[in-house]
Amino acid sequence: MKRIFLLVLDSFGVGFEPDAAEFGDVGANTLKSCASSEQFRMDNLIAAGLGNLDGVDYLRKTDTPTAAVARLQERSKGKDTTIGHWEIAGVISEQPLPTYPNGFPEEVLAPFRAQTGRGVLCNLPYSGTEVIKDYGRQHVETGDLIVYTSADSVFQIAAHEDIVPPEQLYEYCRIARKILVGKHGVGRVIARPFEGEWPYTRTSRRHDFSLTPPADTMLDLLKAAGKSVIGVGKIHDIFAGQGLTEFTYTAGNRDGMEQTMAYAEKDFEGLCFVNLVDYDMLYGHRRNIDGYAAALHEFDAWLPGFLEKLTDDDLVIITADHGCDPGYSAHTDHTREYIPMLALGKRVKPVNLGTRPGFGDIAATVLELLDVDARVQGVSFAQQIV
Repeated sequence: MKRIFLLVLDSFGVGFEPDAAEFGDVGANTLKSCASSEQFRMDNLIAAGLGNLDGVDYLRKTDTPTAAVARLQERSKGKDTTIGHWEIAGVISEQPLPTYPNGFPEEVLAPFRAQTGRGVLCNLPYSGTEVIKDYGRQHVETGDLIVYTSADSVFQIAAHEDIVPPEQLYEYCRIARKILVGKHGVGRVIARPFEGEWPYTRTSRRHDFSLTPPADTMLDLLKAAGKSVIGVGKIHDIFAGQGLTEFTYTAGNRDGMEQTMAYAEKDFEGLCFVNLVDYDMLYGHRRNIDGYAAALHEFDAWLPGFLEKLTDDDLVIITADHGCDPGYSAHTDHTREYIPMLALGKRVKPVNLGTRPGFGDIAATVLELLDVDARVQGVSFAQQIV
C-alpha cells in the first residue's frame, strides 16, 4: 500500500467489554444506543459490514460486505482518549493513568499557584459546561483559574478569554504539564477557554497538552522509515507531537472530514491519522443520542465521496478509541467498550476477523502494509485482508 487513512470516530464503541464491571460500565453500548434513534442512518457502513461485527445483533447483516471487519478488545488499563490512541498506535498501558475523584492534592496545586501567580477555583470532577456556569463569575471577578477534572486522567483549566487570553492560558497549561509527571502524570492537560456573558460559552480554542508516549509508537516507526505521518484533529496533541511529519487542527467533525478529503487529493506515501472528536465531546458526554446518531449519519453520507478519491494503493481503516454511550445513565464519562475495525479499499478482501485481543493489531497491520519492518504490541492481520 502507498497510503493508509486511519479514521478514529472518537468514542464509537460497539458494546461493553468483559471487564466493564471494573469501570462501572456493564451494559454500555454506544452503537446500540445510537441505533435506537430516529436520526440513525448508516446505510453505507452497514453495507460495508458494520452489522456483521461480533455482538451486533441489532443492525441488519449483509451477505455481500465490502469491508474487512473485526471487533477489537482493549488490553490497556483504561478507557480514555490517550490510552486508546496509544494502543491503536502499538503501545499498551499496563497501568491506568492517574485520576482524581476528590480533586488534585496540594503537592500539585501549590507549585501551580506559585508559578502562575493565580489562585485556583473548583478543583473537583465537573462537567465542562456546568463548571463555567458555577464558577465563571467568580473567575471573572478574581482572575483565579477554574481547575477541574473528570473520570478521565485530565487536568483542565478554564478561563475567560477577556481575563486570560488563549496564549496565556496555553502557557499556564505548559506549566501544569511540567508539574504533572511521575505519579501525577495525567494523560492530558487541557485548556478550556470560554467567552461572552454569563451563562458563558466555550470557544473552539481548546488545546490539549499530552503526556509523552512511554515507547515508540507506530508514528515514530513510520517517520523513521521515511514515510509521511499526517495528523488531523487531536492527533498531534494526543501524541505530544511525536512521530508526525505534518499536522493540522480541526474545528469539528465537518472540518475534519473536509481536511481528510483534501489529503486524499494530495500525493504522499504513508499514514494520514484522523480524529473526529464531535461524537465524544458534543454528544457522548452530553448524553445526546439523537445528536450522536445524526453525526454518524453525516460521516456515513460523506464516506462514499471520500472512497471515490482513493486509488488501488490506498486503504481506509475506520475505528474508535473507547466508548461514550449517550444512552448510559450511570454516569456521563467514557465507557469501557470494544471498538470496531472496518477496512475498505479496492484491494481489500471482505472477511470477518471476529473478535481480536488488542487495538494494537491496527498498528501492526499499518506497518506491514506500508512495508515497515518494526515490532509493536499487536498482531498484524494484513495478509488476511489484502
